Amino acid sequence: MTTWEYLTTPLLIHNTAAILNNWGKQGWELVQVVPGPEGGLVAYFKRPVTAAGAQNAGLDAAAQAAKQFEEA
Repeated sequence: MTTWEYLTTPLLIHNTAAILNNWGKQGWELVQVVPGPEGGLVAYFKRPVTAAGAQNAGLDAAAQAAKQFEEA
């Protein structure tokens, strides 16, 4: 059975393609884009968890997401 990890991130309208391409290069598949609770858009991604990464699933991705918006 496949185990999944998930990631949500806001999409900046002026930089949408770059954000989506960045996560895609890291193995994340876009599942859905929905309106955010405070306006804007939120992207939902998923990717399979590997045996090596199962222990810390999602933690590294959350750190990367936070860093991405510090640079923006």
